[in-house]
Amino acid sequence: MNFLRRRPLNRTSAVSSSRSSSALRDRALDHVVEREKHLFPFLLLKDHFFSHSPVPPHSLPLSSITPLKSSLSLPFRPLDFLRLFPSSFTESFSQNPPLLQISPSKKLILLHEEELDTFQVIKDDVAERLVRLLMISPERKLPIWVVEKLRWDLGLPSDFVKTVLSEYPDCFRVRSSETDEREMDLELVCYRKDLAVSALERRAESTGDYSKGSPLSFPLIFPKGFEPESKIKKHLNEFQTLPYISPYERFDFVRRENKSDLNLTEKWTVGVLHEILNLFISKKIERNKLILLGERLRLPPGFRKVVGNYNGIFYVSNKLGTQTVVLKEGYKRNLLVEKNAVMDLRCKYLHLMHLGKPSGGKKESGKKVKEERESEERESEFEEFDEERESEFDEEEEEEEESEEEEESEEEELGVKRLIERKNVGFRRGAKKFSERKSGGFKRGERKMRTAN
Repeated sequence: MNFLRRRPLNRTSAVSSSRSSSALRDRALDHVVEREKHLFPFLLLKDHFFSHSPVPPHSLPLSSITPLKSSLSLPFRPLDFLRLFPSSFTESFSQNPPLLQISPSKKLILLHEEELDTFQVIKDDVAERLVRLLMISPERKLPIWVVEKLRWDLGLPSDFVKTVLSEYPDCFRVRSSETDEREMDLELVCYRKDLAVSALERRAESTGDYSKGSPLSFPLIFPKGFEPESKIKKHLNEFQTLPYISPYERFDFVRRENKSDLNLTEKWTVGVLHEILNLFISKKIERNKLILLGERLRLPPGFRKVVGNYNGIFYVSNKLGTQTVVLKEGYKRNLLVEKNAVMDLRCKYLHLMHLGKPSGGKKESGKKVKEERESEERESEFEEFDEERESEFDEEEEEEEESEEEEESEEEELGVKRLIERKNVGFRRGAKKFSERKSGGFKRGERKMRTAN
């Protein structure tokens, strides 16, 4: 659904024909995604040093890191990656045996210690985010491997099983999965009603007039120079006036089939995705992880299209060779509205990563131009892929409608055939009777002529 039409800067109107958010690029939010390039593998590598070499100087031989390229999500050869950050890692040679040793720099060690101290202060907040996520789940549990995939987005430490789950036994329990004994599930021990309030409800309560189940409007943020089309504006007005159902409440969307119920299901789905993104410390997540989580939360089948349809609430960035869903209200230009200690630390790590980097000459600038061109090509590929994914879901719905229409048309054709057959049978009977009468009359006339002669 194309929600926006560009205001004409001249007399001609420019109307976007694309259904995806690719027509509504937001440079500030693209920068939010792009500036974290290499941050995730950098922190994985940093944690590997301190966990496998806890005693200063925390050095490890390069030969022990090289086989871990894929598990540490390193984009290329480990040595090349380490040399990208001269202010974070140092190299040295050991004499016996002769090996290249890699050590964290003093600045990185100090920042890591600050991170450990910070976590001790904010661990209650981190645990609450995880509790809320489990409360949204219909079964109040999630597989551990799913939580591990969301660790970065929830702000959990790499050793969260030991440092978070074990410290809050009244909240979390780990046990074997009922469906697969090889998997472990993270279960919620106690449902907390005081936490079953969404970010949208908290904001409404702070302003005053709000009661449970009354309509709540989602903040809509559109780029400058764009406005909703009249049909879309009407749809959004109707959508905003629908009752707001909290994502923490059970909602049976399976039996809802009429139009008003489907609209209510859509608003509930938007509300769930809105709350999930609010739980993530950066107010964003890779789209494939969001889809994985949505499937585990048993959201309606069409939840994938909601992100693209409501591009006043969500933004999809194609930077860094992937798709990232960003909650628009979470940012004012490229700055987080809600301050977070973990995000502040990540900004410090980013600053350290860029310290001491060579400015580069013509060769490096040419390489940068080439990389930018390649990233633009990847973005266009992802935009096309996004449109193809959305068209696939549309095609599935169209196929279902077409199959129903085909069944109806087949029944109609069968009825017409039967009617034609009946008419043909009646026609044949009439023709036969007519021919019999005609031949009988001819024979009687012939007999009369013979008797007269």
